[in-house]
Amino acid sequence: MVIFFTSKEPSASEPMLNARAYHFLELRRLFSEGLGTFFLVLVAVGGGVVNTATRGAISQVALVIAPGLMVMAVILFMGKVSGAHLNPAVTIAFSARGDFPWRRAPGYIIAQIVGAVTACSFLALTFGVNGTFGSTQPGAGFTGLQAVLIEFILTLGLISVILGTASKAQNVGPLSALAVGGYIALAGLWAAPISGASMNPARSFAPALFLLNFSTCWVYLVGPIAGALLAVFFAYLLRGPGPDEVAIEAAQGGLK
Repeated sequence: MVIFFTSKEPSASEPMLNARAYHFLELRRLFSEGLGTFFLVLVAVGGGVVNTATRGAISQVALVIAPGLMVMAVILFMGKVSGAHLNPAVTIAFSARGDFPWRRAPGYIIAQIVGAVTACSFLALTFGVNGTFGSTQPGAGFTGLQAVLIEFILTLGLISVILGTASKAQNVGPLSALAVGGYIALAGLWAAPISGASMNPARSFAPALFLLNFSTCWVYLVGPIAGALLAVFFAYLLRGPGPDEVAIEAAQGGLK
């Protein structure tokens, strides 16, 4: 009797092909992070730049709502690719929670910074570097300590919303985009005059780089990262240790 075996021994080239496929997929994710952050910073910094160029044609309400709407749009159109972190504080929080591998976090953060700087480069080439160039700085009459505390508490809320809507216990699917975008707009409506309501180190670093003014960058690094880490601790208290499969897909995207 002749028996035909349909299985075969893996060839030496298969691990190489799998590695190439993995690296290509990661490049797509990194491009997604860079592109999404580009659009976010284009709106967040661009609002201030255009407001200066038009001598106040854009209202304060529009300046703070536009980034929230952009984040909402980006999450909806490419959240499945990379998770749409768009923010180093979000990447750090997902990693600390266990939803995202630490080894991939540096690539995401670099892609976010590149996207932010590219957006500012576009704005600089189009309008020049004038005024505050859409940068985030403590408002008139407020100290750096007040601003860092506001950035801390705002980011605590933002990351809590992101981790909460991404978890299996509270998963709301695409509606998470509405929650995150709505929170960003709401935070800006009351806190923008104090600190600029950045909640995002990449968004604040890029215009500071073009102004060559890093005097207040510590506010937008310390506040958001500390707030993100406390939000991870709060997530543990609320829902127990992570991660779960829903949160992992939300953090890492759904591409296979």
